[in-house]
Amino acid sequence: MLPAKRRTATEAEAAALASGIRLRIIRLTFSEALTNKELAERLGRDPATTLHHVRKLVDTGFLAAQPPRRGTRGAREIPYLSTGLSWTLDSCGDKDVEQAMLEAYLAEIADTRFEGVHQARLVVQVAPEEREELEDRLNSLLEEFRARPRRPGAERTAIYLATYPSS
Repeated sequence: MLPAKRRTATEAEAAALASGIRLRIIRLTFSEALTNKELAERLGRDPATTLHHVRKLVDTGFLAAQPPRRGTRGAREIPYLSTGLSWTLDSCGDKDVEQAMLEAYLAEIADTRFEGVHQARLVVQVAPEEREELEDRLNSLLEEFRARPRRPGAERTAIYLATYPSS
């Protein structure tokens, strides 16, 4: 399911997206620049491991380093902010990327302890030629909300949506 004007991810971009941790880093830095240390704390990971993922995301254009700042102990820290690149790419059904998306979703849901989570599950019946229309309309709605300007005090809301054949 893709917005209309996505380009195919390069091999390096698809490889960068094929990690649940990296997808979570992209999401965490969507509206707030975070340092490697802050990312490691939020993800419950070792800072060295997190830095490896941050560097891969910077190298492939998914994160941009922001101006350095001083940390609580006066150390120089570099915050990173998502570039939004991931939303403009089509991973062409890359199974590793699809698996990473599910992994990131499950980890984020686990972090919420299901507080504030609203889920729905249903099966709809569509003819093969209507499936593309369904996915396009869902993507148009998601793109409309994604493109809205960021507003102070607006609540970040994550959405995971999948379409798949139902037996």
